[in-house]
Amino acid sequence: MNGIEILDSQLVSQIAAGEVVERPAAVVKELMENSLDAQSTRIDVRTERGGVKRIEVADDGTGIPAEQIALALARHATSKLRRLVDLERVASLGFRGEALPSIASVSRMSVTSGTQGRDNAFGVRCEGGGTVTRPKPAAHPSGTTVEVSDLFFNTPARRKFLKTEHTELKHIDQNVKRLALSRFDVAFSFQHNGGRVVHYPRALTHDQRAVRIAAICGAEFLEQSVYLLDEGANMRLSGWCGLPTFSRPQTTLQYFFVNGRVVRDKTVAHAMRSAYRDVMYHGRHPAFVLYLELEPGSVDVNVHPTKYEVRFRDNRNVHDFIYSAVKRQVSKPAGEAPRAARGAEEMDDPRRKQAAIPLPGQVREQIAGYRRLAETPAHAPEPPPDSQAAIPALGYAVAQLHGVYILSRNATGLVVVDMHAAHERITYEKLKSQFDSNSLSLQSLLVPVTLEVGDMEMSVWQRHRELIESYGLEIDQLGERTLAVRQIPVAIQSGDAASLVRDILSDLAEHGQSERIQAVSEELLSTMACHGSVRAKRSLTLDEMNALLRRMEETERSGQCSHGRPTWVQFDLKEMDGWFLRGR
Repeated sequence: MNGIEILDSQLVSQIAAGEVVERPAAVVKELMENSLDAQSTRIDVRTERGGVKRIEVADDGTGIPAEQIALALARHATSKLRRLVDLERVASLGFRGEALPSIASVSRMSVTSGTQGRDNAFGVRCEGGGTVTRPKPAAHPSGTTVEVSDLFFNTPARRKFLKTEHTELKHIDQNVKRLALSRFDVAFSFQHNGGRVVHYPRALTHDQRAVRIAAICGAEFLEQSVYLLDEGANMRLSGWCGLPTFSRPQTTLQYFFVNGRVVRDKTVAHAMRSAYRDVMYHGRHPAFVLYLELEPGSVDVNVHPTKYEVRFRDNRNVHDFIYSAVKRQVSKPAGEAPRAARGAEEMDDPRRKQAAIPLPGQVREQIAGYRRLAETPAHAPEPPPDSQAAIPALGYAVAQLHGVYILSRNATGLVVVDMHAAHERITYEKLKSQFDSNSLSLQSLLVPVTLEVGDMEMSVWQRHRELIESYGLEIDQLGERTLAVRQIPVAIQSGDAASLVRDILSDLAEHGQSERIQAVSEELLSTMACHGSVRAKRSLTLDEMNALLRRMEETERSGQCSHGRPTWVQFDLKEMDGWFLRGR
């Protein structure tokens, strides 16, 4: 082995670049975040050949004084931290002082900047992390332009790992979109290879923000989402939640921002999955653009150089707040269909187009009767046409179509209801309520199930023993690393008790809570609800149809069945008039 030596400063910078500069998109992200921290109201990005040949980021921010511009390329030089206490309450996007020198160490970089009140701007250059040139006067307005050329020219091994120009461009475009979603008060533009410019104007009103959301996430997302605004526990959550019926096969349409910083966090991901779990089709993922605001001291952003990861001081509190806020929004009964607010006005109900989104799944026929829903008369005489305000949200049934759909007239137009899917949700919610109120039925095991666990799992079991017992699990410790499961809930007696316990311990270690038993129980209740709901092809009376509509208006999450499929769709008169070209 060689003796211990202090690494060359240029090598140190290149090692740091490996943590910060993964690809051209990372360069764009770091430079744009610097522009945002400089209080810019406009940021223009230009790239060539996937960012490998050239990246330019220009802003109209506060700029860098001439006497400090060379210092901006020195390692660990920053204007955003002064004392250790500042690190505990970071409010800026960048603060480490590593981005510019790290990028400069693997490229040819120039920085030109002007400040308000000074006649001249100044520029410096640096190549491959070498000596920074003396500042020279330059023609430049107030703000900063950073140009990065020939990325990884001096580290050819790194360059070999880059993908095609098209792939690298997609990553850059994604980072521009993320930052454009993070700051509506800033205008953004992006141009590649001198082609068409993509422009996102400043969005200061709610309507303007909705336009930017549609431009980035698609008009369909905006139509199929509801606006959320919730506050509590010194936190504020706002943004757009996709309806459960607007589910995706991947997690590509998920944006979550913490104090303006885009993050990928396990606590957030678990809270969102849990909030949608009971209304999302299995294997699908929700779409959302959400913004969490909390005290800077409540979140540690100094976890990783890329700053995508964060650590919350109170994980459980943040998790529960996000979960409750989102679940309330996506769990409203059909009679209270959520609407996305546009300032003082409201968007059209996004459910009117949800039938255009086919979801996989096959409803199994079942054997239980339906007439219980109609035991209490629910069909009042239909009011005359001039009393539209008295018509319930889902209206009054007028016919049944092919033994599958209920056609109903409401104040807006026509409602089409999948009677099996709707009754399935109603039955499921009733079963859940009974299950919760009667507590768990327990089953003692004739032969206890033993499992070997690690030190961490044993520690978690010891700390959360009472909580685990509240799930209906009776577990004893047989040895230093051996647990014995002696009792489990009846609803999951056919499952793998050892795997269930391991999963619960893993959840508790990660999140301080576990929903495994609840998830398994809900899956079984869902199957029971499917068998206990009205089957297709059954003829219903008007009273029975109206009883179902009224029950839907009273039932949470009645917009989807227990498998996540939509239960109803609205067609308004204006839309139907368009089908027949009326008024044209």
